[in-house]
Amino acid sequence: MGVSIRRMGRPDCSIWAEMRHHLWPSATTDEHAADLEAAFTAQTGLVGYLAEADQGARVGFAEVSVRDYANGCTAKPVPFLEGIWVAPPQRHRNVGQALVSQIELDLMALGFKELCSDAELRNEIAHRAHQGWGFDETERVIYFRKSLRP
Repeated sequence: MGVSIRRMGRPDCSIWAEMRHHLWPSATTDEHAADLEAAFTAQTGLVGYLAEADQGARVGFAEVSVRDYANGCTAKPVPFLEGIWVAPPQRHRNVGQALVSQIELDLMALGFKELCSDAELRNEIAHRAHQGWGFDETERVIYFRKSLRP
């Protein structure tokens, strides 16, 4: 299977929102579309990449933002892999690697020296995927919250 990677733009919002819903199902496709529209309107710098297989089948996506800071990274600001998703039938076929490789090329062309990402502590599949894509684990963190009540 051949795969091509391209940057997504505003015309791709519906495709992007649908794929985001697969990755983050707690929000509806419409909510994801609204978030993307807001990001384009505010020019937040969120960049999406679409993986297309032969005959244009959409098989995955990734999105990157530039954060002021990210745990474990040395550069500021730092590009951050906000999310990556590959359709289940296409997993273990280097689609994720193709997405990450294109992102790396684009970021290096912009002068960035590193790319940061995260995964939930229990998501060992994501840990292995990141290691396979060449990421090094930098630290593990558990966040806490305490409600403040009068």
